[in-house]
Amino acid sequence: MISRARRILFVVMLVATVTMATILIRLRERAQDRLHALQVEAPLSWPVSAPPESIALLIPNDTDGSLVETRRSLPMPQDESERARVLIETLLHQFREPHSTHPIAPLGAADQENDQATQDLDEIFLMPIPQPKGLPPAKGEMAVVDFSAAFAAAHPSGIEPETLTLLAILGTLHDNLPNITQVHFLVDGHQKDTLAGHADLTRVYLAEDTATGSQ
Repeated sequence: MISRARRILFVVMLVATVTMATILIRLRERAQDRLHALQVEAPLSWPVSAPPESIALLIPNDTDGSLVETRRSLPMPQDESERARVLIETLLHQFREPHSTHPIAPLGAADQENDQATQDLDEIFLMPIPQPKGLPPAKGEMAVVDFSAAFAAAHPSGIEPETLTLLAILGTLHDNLPNITQVHFLVDGHQKDTLAGHADLTRVYLAEDTATGSQ
């Protein structure tokens, strides 16, 4: 006979599975719509008419495995999901700079000619944190960050560089958008086991935990 605790655990796991499947379907649809609607544009874009704001970027340093806070002044949109997108696009762009302390290979000429390969981030959207039926809503929001296939392919393989990338994103979101409490990562609109062979993408991360990135 199945115990009450096991029945509750089964229901919680079922709700979580259905919720994540809904997230993936929604994300894929939004990513496809965005690709169809966008014209050729620069990898980074934000509303130039908005007043500049001071933002914090946590830049990884591969030499000692640290995260160094860097302040930037950028015009930021009002919508929270768009703010999150500008933050992460700006952060990932730093990794491709010539003297980056966390280098990722710059896009080649062939990539630049392919409109869909010029962005490191396919999509990011915010949603309520999934909760089992009957429980009150959880505080905060979950950010679903969808890396482009080009970014994942260019990312160096190794537990330390992959983990530093995830921690930099977690810390940057937490410092600038504290209402984001959890982060889930996808690649090209799909659930993937790892970023480049090591860092786990199957779990949900706590945004505030930049020491281990674990929940």
